[in-house]
Amino acid sequence: MRILAMAALLSGTFLGQTAARAIEIRGQYLEARTCDVYTGPCFANGEMGLVGKEAVMAWKVDEGSWNGTSLEGLSVAVILKAEGTLGEDGVFPMQAGHIKSVILVDDQATDEQHLALVSFAKEAADKYTKDVTTIDRVPLKLENDHHSVEGVFQAGDMAEIHTRKLDGNDCICTNEEVFFQPLTDVHYATPAYTLKQKYAGEGLNCRWSSEGSRSAFMAVFKK
Repeated sequence: MRILAMAALLSGTFLGQTAARAIEIRGQYLEARTCDVYTGPCFANGEMGLVGKEAVMAWKVDEGSWNGTSLEGLSVAVILKAEGTLGEDGVFPMQAGHIKSVILVDDQATDEQHLALVSFAKEAADKYTKDVTTIDRVPLKLENDHHSVEGVFQAGDMAEIHTRKLDGNDCICTNEEVFFQPLTDVHYATPAYTLKQKYAGEGLNCRWSSEGSRSAFMAVFKK
């Protein structure tokens, strides 16, 4: 009887731990920066402190909920501007200084989903959302093709990312590596070529647009 009781106790404990580790939410992630993330150290060192101060981060929920609210099919994005180059976990860690950000929320979200998406974005991008200047509701679209590494993120006329797979013609110095890691915790991150990236909003007192750089990541997220 003692053995059976102990087995039941251990089984209950294991099930409880398994439930605690259960994935609550999962989906697609796309990120673009204003400096190459796949590059040679000599190029990256020459750009530090000069570029790479801006980024667009976007998530689309494939399934799951956050704080008990279903977010399936909805998207959210964080746009940020730092004082210095972003990349404190790169080959040579940088100090980005003060960071301002805006949060873009899917305009298809209900009020409850809106709050949940903002909460999710602030946790997923915790380091970059300490000073959120504005939260806007806009039409959002995020589509990732992990085979071709073609990613498309569109936030109305406010923000955009379009990527493709890196190929041999994108190699410049033959010493390239993933110099900077993604800005958030993701899985299966793949560096990508940014065909176009832009931010044209008002919340950061600056706008940017760039084309033709090795500055993006495509990935999936699970929490």
